[in-house]
Amino acid sequence: MAPKDTVNSVYTPPAPVSTATRNDALADSPPAPRKKADKTGRKLNRKTLLAINIVSVIAGLAAWTAFSAVGIVGLPGPLEVLIRGGEVLADGTLGEDTGASLARVLSGFLIGSLLAIPVGFIMGWYQVGRAIIEPWVQFFRTIPPLALLPLVMVTMGIGETPKIFVIFLAAFLSCVISTYQGVVSVDKTLINAARVLGAGSYVIFMRVVVPASSPFILVGMRIGLGAGWATVVAAELIAAPNGLGMRMQQAQQFYDMPTILVNVIVIGILGLVMDRLLLMIEAHLTRWQERR
Repeated sequence: MAPKDTVNSVYTPPAPVSTATRNDALADSPPAPRKKADKTGRKLNRKTLLAINIVSVIAGLAAWTAFSAVGIVGLPGPLEVLIRGGEVLADGTLGEDTGASLARVLSGFLIGSLLAIPVGFIMGWYQVGRAIIEPWVQFFRTIPPLALLPLVMVTMGIGETPKIFVIFLAAFLSCVISTYQGVVSVDKTLINAARVLGAGSYVIFMRVVVPASSPFILVGMRIGLGAGWATVVAAELIAAPNGLGMRMQQAQQFYDMPTILVNVIVIGILGLVMDRLLLMIEAHLTRWQERR
């Protein structure tokens, strides 16, 4: 049986399409639909964000004024609180209490953070260190620091040491968990790539693990700072000669709402300023990180 002609035929490539023909075809085809811009991903400039912050503060003050005008739970108005704040500032009471509380928070927060960072690195980098330290961290993390305050006062007295210790404990537990999580969350691809390039364990730890876990560390420090302020107010309620928490307790006994609100606002302002300072440090140390 004779073979078919298609078997012995030689393949002939198609004739090339000229550039003019290709351009004509593209011109006749309908244009591709454009995607709409994602407005949620648009980054606002600093002036716009500052304007939004100012509007938010003004709206909050207006709502506060409205609530006090209708007599909700005897809440004093912003003007009354401002006058009371000027009085305690003039007689030096507010400055003394603010300095005392700020010193306690800074002492406990700095000691707790400086100790939590190396402990978190040890837990995340060495399995033996994790096996030794993690049970104790998880045990004390479930106990509120204020629950240990009576025990601490019995063993350490009623001076500054027990107050600073409970603040230290609150800051330490918040920061050590974030540091540990940052170390174990480092991308293994980065570590393997560094090893392929000849980097040793020390170089990998300092040049890969530490920078990659920095955002987690700073988040833990911010959480620890808030826990420190919450703890100092409660710690000053017991046997404190001065402080914002102690002054709030005294004002509560006389139902002095303006004084209570003055101290609450001061604590909020101090916490906000310290948190913004940590954000500035985070932005400087993690400039490589993509932000929205």
